[in-house]
Amino acid sequence: MKEISEMKDKIRAQVQGATTLNISFIGIVNGLFEHLGKEPSTSRELATKTGMDPDYVERWCDAAYAFGLIDAETHQFTLSPLGEIMRPSHPQTSMPQVVQAVLGAHMSERIAGLMRTGERPGEIILGERETILPWFGPMLEATFGPIFENQIFPAIPFFTEINRDDALAIDLGCGNGWYLRALARHIPKLNGLGVDGFRENIQQATRRAGEEGFGDRLRFIQGDIFSLDLEKKADMIAMNRALHHVWSDKEILFPMFRSCLAPGGALVFWEPSWPQKREDLKADGKPPLAFQNLGEHAQGNRLLNPDEIAEECRKIGLTPTVSLFLNGNEAVVVARNLS
Repeated sequence: MKEISEMKDKIRAQVQGATTLNISFIGIVNGLFEHLGKEPSTSRELATKTGMDPDYVERWCDAAYAFGLIDAETHQFTLSPLGEIMRPSHPQTSMPQVVQAVLGAHMSERIAGLMRTGERPGEIILGERETILPWFGPMLEATFGPIFENQIFPAIPFFTEINRDDALAIDLGCGNGWYLRALARHIPKLNGLGVDGFRENIQQATRRAGEEGFGDRLRFIQGDIFSLDLEKKADMIAMNRALHHVWSDKEILFPMFRSCLAPGGALVFWEPSWPQKREDLKADGKPPLAFQNLGEHAQGNRLLNPDEIAEECRKIGLTPTVSLFLNGNEAVVVARNLS
């Protein structure tokens, strides 16, 4: 009985944590945390500044106060330390975890129904919630941008080899363009083209590149990677956590990648590293991959082991190198065209 009571106490604590994340999601996507971070406000003032309905904002303030996200003095609200790190602009923001939690709840609800029919609707699932999709790119950037800049970029010598005026890097499934912007910060001569199927992502990518001063070097287009039409061959073709989305068509895509790659160029794939053995799913950092793979199944995909990516690269005559990061949970495969 004691063990059951302790388990139920743990579940209640987890439910309260999930509710805190749900309340935080509302504050993030509607700009409430950012505005409260600038100056104390009443709920009516906050509604006016954000363009939100005042009655909803008042009720949100009650909930955010109850869960420790904001503090109150008379009728004015300020951010608590917990609310402060919910600001997307905070250097150590918890925004990615909040968005992941709400996206996870959405995927769980959809999978519960899909499991009964076997239907796999595809990536349209990501666009079914209008408040989630615009935050998908920023979530990935805040989560993986620091990993790329601090760990992956310094460890991959190929990146610095393409610091030439005529070098072209292609990012397929570019999202909000964070990867090309990170490359552009470190490779001053690089030109880049990002391709994505979601218009929202292309709009974000174009805007952010302009804001960061890369508008003359980075271009983003909405399109289908299966009909890639390049004016010149690319020095790098990259896919970041996106190759598994098109893996079922690898027999078509890999020869196309090869034909679009310049001599000396490389395919660069960054993927979650799916383990060879099921028991490895309980290793440090691996359990989230198991849940992600469940969601990928609903989208018609599955996560990949880096060895199978490397093998496909060998089949088209490229020379692959596999590098592992974050205790082996992330893999980068660089496949060189040495012919």
